[in-house]
Amino acid sequence: MCSAWKTPAAAPELAADEVHVWRLDLEDAVADDACLSPDERERAGRIAAQRHRQRFVAARSALRCLLAQYLGCEPAEVAFAYGEHGKPALQEGDLCFNLSHSHEMALYAVARARAVGVDVEWPRPKVAHEQIAERFFSLEEREALSAVATPEKKAAFYNIWTRKEAYIKARGDGITAGLDTFGVSLGAEAALVHSDEGQAELARWRLQALDPAPGYVAALCAEGAWRLRCLRCRA
Repeated sequence: MCSAWKTPAAAPELAADEVHVWRLDLEDAVADDACLSPDERERAGRIAAQRHRQRFVAARSALRCLLAQYLGCEPAEVAFAYGEHGKPALQEGDLCFNLSHSHEMALYAVARARAVGVDVEWPRPKVAHEQIAERFFSLEEREALSAVATPEKKAAFYNIWTRKEAYIKARGDGITAGLDTFGVSLGAEAALVHSDEGQAELARWRLQALDPAPGYVAALCAEGAWRLRCLRCRA
């Protein structure tokens, strides 16, 4: 599990066999919409709650600033495209990325020519864990979760949830066959343990648990073999 998040003095090099995951504390980030595109500003304007609007602007502008470091351009020049199921991508080049935000935390995953997905969750006190598991988890996941002692059940649920989300986001195809067609681990070691698509699908992906801050649960999924660097954004 990655728990050491370092703030680099300069923009780091991204090797072909690396995945960089950046952490941004949204409460400390500056919500500056100067680099956002007109459609991003319009989207921000549709968010009624000021606090949520500020977090969206902060998260989106930080994404542009991060990608601009790797691309060697200005943040406003970063051009996005969107897949059939809404996954964002760059219009040109081999740089791949994904983002997730929850409560006061945003995570960004960046890699070269390698599909990535990341998910972070702030466990809420009132969530219908059993109903959600029954609807979205595979049989193996439900059985494993039912065997967990009650005090650890909430943590195990969010381990499954973030790992499933990271995998789905990495694929970017919406898993039209259903969320119960694959299974992930629920313990400290993250892994894709079952897929109706067979062993080749299991070998294609690697899952990694992340520990961005106390109170949050997060996971990363990316293709192939890679090394992980956990980095912290400057506010």
